[in-house]
Amino acid sequence: MIDTADRKAWVLASIIAGVLYFIVGYGSAVFDPSIPNRARFWWRVTAWLISAVVFAVHMGYERFRLRDAPRLVAVHTAAAVALGAFLIAAAALVHATTVVEHAPYSRFVVALAIWPIITAVPAFLVALVASALFSSPASQAKRRV
Repeated sequence: MIDTADRKAWVLASIIAGVLYFIVGYGSAVFDPSIPNRARFWWRVTAWLISAVVFAVHMGYERFRLRDAPRLVAVHTAAAVALGAFLIAAAALVHATTVVEHAPYSRFVVALAIWPIITAVPAFLVALVASALFSSPASQAKRRV
């Protein structure tokens, strides 16, 4: 039986990670125009690295603190990634309503559904493989020593 506190812990962790993805993604996009062209590449790489750290910390929390199975770790981390992507798509839709020239609104509405899917599927696969590696017999034997 799943403890209610554990259920709340993974939901809270996923929400926090999803909001962090949004802050990093949206924040880096907001400041991107003010970054000199020569530094823009590294600015974007830094945003990716911060997101990777959030992803790894979230996976580690799920796997080692909550002791979730690899499949649950993958589902929960993918949910966080999907939430972050949805929030970024929603912010893009809101931004489109505030500027004169923008893509058709239908593209922004489609992005609300598509972005979470195209980000969550790879996140699920990466988290599943990584958390399965952490729970392999070899890594369990190392923990016993």
